[in-house]
Amino acid sequence: MVRRMTSAGQTRMTDPDDRASIDRFRAGVIRETTLFARKELGVEESTGHDWWHVDRVRMVALNIAECEGADPYIVELAALLHDIEDYKFSGSDEAGPRAAAEWLISLGVEDEVTKEVAGIIRWMSFRGAKVEEVPLSLEGECVQDADRLDAIGAIGIARVFAYGGHVKRPIHNPDMAPDLHTSAESYVTSKGTSINHFHEKLLLLKERMKTPTGRRYADSRHERLVEFLRDFDAEWTGAK
Repeated sequence: MVRRMTSAGQTRMTDPDDRASIDRFRAGVIRETTLFARKELGVEESTGHDWWHVDRVRMVALNIAECEGADPYIVELAALLHDIEDYKFSGSDEAGPRAAAEWLISLGVEDEVTKEVAGIIRWMSFRGAKVEEVPLSLEGECVQDADRLDAIGAIGIARVFAYGGHVKRPIHNPDMAPDLHTSAESYVTSKGTSINHFHEKLLLLKERMKTPTGRRYADSRHERLVEFLRDFDAEWTGAK
């Protein structure tokens, strides 16, 4: 059995064979989760981890899911909730998955879906260049690729410096070499420069896309990173 939200915001049980009821229930879950994520993350957050980031990830993840044949319901929920209580800000690997699970449970979402979404959120983040990644489901790969696509390209460049300013990273120091971090702790606590972050993470993401669609999307965005760094270096050294 599954639950369906009524107009009063309550839930009642429905026959799982009633496809229309399930679809209405899931549409309600997506609607409520969208409102929740927008409220929690805000539209004026300044680190690049705001509602607009989540909305972009949601749209791209759904595009990838359609191309790859993934479950759009799980993909959309994971995309909407992936930055709630994010470990970079909460300091906890478990806070985000736990918050996502608690929210979905409060809506009466099936246990299987709740566990899948929480698991995606727990393991999807980049945690260092030399940190081994945990394999994800196809749905997780769609969300992970979409999140990483938002870290590269024109928007990714903007987000690097937004977050760098927030954590007081220097823009560039040519005497400071990039660090290919071997642990999540060293990656999260890094005091490296924003330009080094390109070499420590962003330039690596193209080859770490999991889906064929994600890899295809990454090509042009990666080239924008390379072009930006080429121009930055030329201007930094006075070559142009």
